[in-house]
Amino acid sequence: MTNTDTNLSCGCRLLSVDDAVQGAVIPLALLYPAIGTESEERFGPYPLEVAKDAPPAAGSWPLVVISHGNSGTPWAYRQMAKHLVQAGYVVALPAHTGNTRLDNTLAGTAANLENRPRHISLSIDAALGDAVLGAHIADARVAVIGHSIGAYTALAVAGAQPWTGPHESKGAPPSPVKVRADSRVRALVLLNPATPWYVAGSFSEVRVPILIRTGEQDKLTPLEHAYRVIDGVPDASLVEHKDIPGANHFAFMSKFPPEMTRPNFQPSQDLPGFDREAIQPELFADITAFLTRTLCAV
Repeated sequence: MTNTDTNLSCGCRLLSVDDAVQGAVIPLALLYPAIGTESEERFGPYPLEVAKDAPPAAGSWPLVVISHGNSGTPWAYRQMAKHLVQAGYVVALPAHTGNTRLDNTLAGTAANLENRPRHISLSIDAALGDAVLGAHIADARVAVIGHSIGAYTALAVAGAQPWTGPHESKGAPPSPVKVRADSRVRALVLLNPATPWYVAGSFSEVRVPILIRTGEQDKLTPLEHAYRVIDGVPDASLVEHKDIPGANHFAFMSKFPPEMTRPNFQPSQDLPGFDREAIQPELFADITAFLTRTLCAV
């Protein structure tokens, strides 16, 4: 069972995960229910109150992995992650090396499509094998939250078969992307999903509950991307979808620090009359309730 004790601290451990296939290191942060005093830490430009390396609270907690968007960072979802920790989850935040704000050299390549789902499985391995947290994670209770191409990533981990698109194929015929499903993943949350790499039949093996939230004003991944999933999975009754009025593609991300909030940095901007902070309490509550139903039901 999860714990909604907001007196729990948000612990934080920073790990480095080796990806032998990519020949790269995946930065991984683990946030978890902890006993300790929080203080503000900065992860690049992103502030968050955490208790670094604090002892974990007693109990066995479900694991949630968050997959960030293209050229992004997991810290753009830090408030969502902390909310989940306070609700009794361990949250893994991998940075998809080659497709981050600091290193975007693999964007638009088949290698990136192959690497991202593997990063999720490696993050699950690292969390379960961690000397401090491993004993506190319920290994049969794992969910993945993905935003934009992060939702592509979550679907691939859950058994979807992607194909290369025009960017990746470079004029060659589309080909199946080499990905491997991870049976430990029991539920998905997809936020403004990017799904152009999926075709008819791609979702035939996706049989886990899915929560989808889309932005009514999302011009980058409009509603058709979500309906590719809803119409493609074998059992549409496992999908819960809501379209958020006024929300754009970036509305589900945490508010950016003041020094990053400027008109020419699109992820920091909401449309006139919309406030991402105002909708996030309901969003977080919906995600938490969904994860409780799907991961914690006996």
